[in-house]
Amino acid sequence: MKNSNQNGQKKYLWAKNQMPILRKLVQKYSQNNTLKGLDIGVCLHITKETSVLIMGLKETGANVSLCSANPLSTKTEVRDFLKESGIRIFTDKNYNLDSFYSNMDKVLDTKPQIIIDDGGELHKKAIRRKDPIRGGTEETTSGVNRLRALSDIPYPVIAVNQSITKHLFDNTFGTGQSIMESIIKTTSVLIASKRIVVCGYGWVGKGVSKYARGMGAKVSVTETNPLKAIEAYLDGFEVARLDKLLSHNDIFITCTGQINVIGRQHFDYLKDGAILCNAGHFDVEIDVKALDAIDPDAFEPVQNVTCYKIRDGLNKKKVFLLARGRVVNLIGSEGNSPQVMDLSFTNQFLSIIYLFKYMEKLPKKVSPPPNKIQNQISKLALQAFGLDIDNLTLQQKEYFKS
Repeated sequence: MKNSNQNGQKKYLWAKNQMPILRKLVQKYSQNNTLKGLDIGVCLHITKETSVLIMGLKETGANVSLCSANPLSTKTEVRDFLKESGIRIFTDKNYNLDSFYSNMDKVLDTKPQIIIDDGGELHKKAIRRKDPIRGGTEETTSGVNRLRALSDIPYPVIAVNQSITKHLFDNTFGTGQSIMESIIKTTSVLIASKRIVVCGYGWVGKGVSKYARGMGAKVSVTETNPLKAIEAYLDGFEVARLDKLLSHNDIFITCTGQINVIGRQHFDYLKDGAILCNAGHFDVEIDVKALDAIDPDAFEPVQNVTCYKIRDGLNKKKVFLLARGRVVNLIGSEGNSPQVMDLSFTNQFLSIIYLFKYMEKLPKKVSPPPNKIQNQISKLALQAFGLDIDNLTLQQKEYFKS
């Protein structure tokens, strides 16, 4: 435990050093204990980057309770460090759905005023329990979509994912890079020359497609949205129906947030040796239950790779599933880089401060972060990247007003 705690502290300090924007803001707001007396319930992936946000909230005066948005992505040494640092943390060594939801209940039992969620599950549970939550944030596209589908939300929720500094940098550049890193780390496959299918051309799909092409892959995109399909086509990618791509492509990456994007009707037509993986938050985009039914004797040739044998005429072909269909970049690797998460978690941090100040006045619905926060983060990012840009002259400002 002691060694694990020390290793977790080292990882925390490493990430903190690469997250200058959040570090600077924590230093500013901790001087006055801006969040003193605020109880926060958190459901996020427990990584070194997350630890910087959690410790920042604590240093700013908040009392924090934490559970994992996906226990399989939990970094044990980071968990141990946070626990030793005074964070109320609820996780289990063995993952199952009962313990997953039980830990959410334990976080809500601490009676948080504000909750931070990654996927919408904690929000949904709090609403079902009728807990007296006063405000919250949501990190992901999937979570925002789920909350917007609810008929009634009893408190204001800031959709952090709708901040341009979040979905552009985190979803496109961060996830795009980390997905490809995780595929390589998990399989040792050579990306150059591979034929890759990216299902979905949202912010994540754009990033994955860009990075895959940059590494020498031949990339095709599938879409259900006409405008996104045209955008992918004009960006230079082949756009086609999924069923037309199954037999001759090597790697399939789902980036949609939808259920059964690659399902039972597709598996028989995949080429021998095809690799399937998911970049979405929930493990529903690939029909893993159908794969398990096809081959109950599936095995793991290496960690986080499951080999299924599917009958193809007189022969059997092999299909490889990464991370059991769960979000591959957090289970197969380290997730997004600290530099990218600096922007995402700065959005979270400033949104929490904004909620703490104004939550009684805000509408009880899902809203994007205020423009003031987005503009502030953009300016801080310029400084962090060492960039200098032009300013409008007085004449130019007047021209816009005319």
